[in-house]
Amino acid sequence: MSTVPASSSPTPAFSSYPLRRVSWSGDEVPPGAWWARVPVVEQVLREGWEPAQLNVLVGENGAGKSTLVEAVAIAFGLGAEGGSTGSRHSTRPTEPGLAECLRLGRGAGAPRGGFFLRAETMHSFYTYLEDHPGGADPVFHEMSHGESFLSLVGDRMWRRGLYVLDEPESALSFTGCLALVAHLHHMVTTTDAQVVLATHSPILAALPGATVWEVGEWGMRECAWEDLDLVIHWRGFLDDPRRYLRHVLED
Repeated sequence: MSTVPASSSPTPAFSSYPLRRVSWSGDEVPPGAWWARVPVVEQVLREGWEPAQLNVLVGENGAGKSTLVEAVAIAFGLGAEGGSTGSRHSTRPTEPGLAECLRLGRGAGAPRGGFFLRAETMHSFYTYLEDHPGGADPVFHEMSHGESFLSLVGDRMWRRGLYVLDEPESALSFTGCLALVAHLHHMVTTTDAQVVLATHSPILAALPGATVWEVGEWGMRECAWEDLDLVIHWRGFLDDPRRYLRHVLED
């Protein structure tokens, strides 16, 4: 199995992660369901998927990684547009029917709590929190985009449970991404928390101990960090930006 090299702090041998297997529920796929034609979804419905404790999904726009992680979050009981278990925040379903077609295998005695951070809907989620106060949350709308994400992560992601993140790097600077890596690494090495993270960031993809899943027209496959197209292209661009820009800029 190809993974990012483990850090010097070994992950504890917890046996009951919240999510042991994702497979087809046996329910009929709705006729014309667009998501059924997405290779990664088709593969999971056909073969099933056994996530590790720390999972990073990478791939091009439209590859299906966000479609899959959103459906997993919903099937687990997390808010479809961000939130904890049982969250009722919702404006418009984007993958109707997919979550119902998934069966989640859970570890015996595993925690049932968690949180879904979905970058594209965080603005409306912050509004939902303001309209339904239930704790000592700060006013997220008064923070910068990145500050609000890191504050939310620090407050909601620190104990056992399932944590799903969809492209959190959209709000984060370089140092912000490193801060998120540090937080997630500490969480999974001190508790039986489990993480499913979809990202375009080579920094987040380098999470120590993560199993990296490359998503594309082939479906989903494990891949070493250094072999990811994401990493190869970023390295090439930083080495010589002109080599890439000449293909997209007009003379």
